[in-house]
Amino acid sequence: MTHEASMQEKRQGATTTMATGTKTAGSFWMTGLIAASTCLLLSSGLWAQAASGSAATAPTANPAQPSQNADASTASKPHDDSFVIGNDDVLAINVWKEPDISRSIPVRSDGKISLPLVGEVQAAGRTPLKLEVEIASRLKNYISEPEVTVIVQQINSQKFNILGQVNHPGTFVIANSLTVLDALALAGGFRDFAKQKSIYVLRQNADGTQTRLPFNYKEVIKGQNPAQNIRLQPRDTIVVP
Repeated sequence: MTHEASMQEKRQGATTTMATGTKTAGSFWMTGLIAASTCLLLSSGLWAQAASGSAATAPTANPAQPSQNADASTASKPHDDSFVIGNDDVLAINVWKEPDISRSIPVRSDGKISLPLVGEVQAAGRTPLKLEVEIASRLKNYISEPEVTVIVQQINSQKFNILGQVNHPGTFVIANSLTVLDALALAGGFRDFAKQKSIYVLRQNADGTQTRLPFNYKEVIKGQNPAQNIRLQPRDTIVVP
């Protein structure tokens, strides 16, 4: 074999080796690409299954729960043992399974109410709970284990008066623990010549006497002597000279 033939054979061998190497590299590259694609598809499938499983196992809201909460929030408190019934208050009296006795009834000026089978009952000066007990006790002569509920439908007894140099003198209902400042605001404030340092509250005592309680508006709004800004009681009268 001549030298040129030997060199040509070597070049052909090198070319064949390079081609084979290129093919082998290309095969490895394609194999890697296919493997990556397969992993991606498998991962996507697993994520989809996990998401669907979470949606399937997620707890569903109880449709009855909102209505139960609404009922609980709107339910009234029938046994009120703090409010004291007064004259002219309107009471809703319910005797279970006794519609002929159940009714809405105002408290008379003498502080009493009248019910079938019960007769006249003193309501003023009692709490709804104590009145329930009294009515149920009287009904036991006619009804086995009577269940009585008393609810104050309308408060007309808890009132105060404000007179004198205010824009809207008159009688107002006491609500949410009114103070003297609250009452003056309800009355529309002072007129031009009101003596704001000489205001006083007339309070009715249990023995029928009155107590005069001074109120200096100028001091109170400056934070001086805030104890003058008392909470009003039924039948209090505020006088603005």
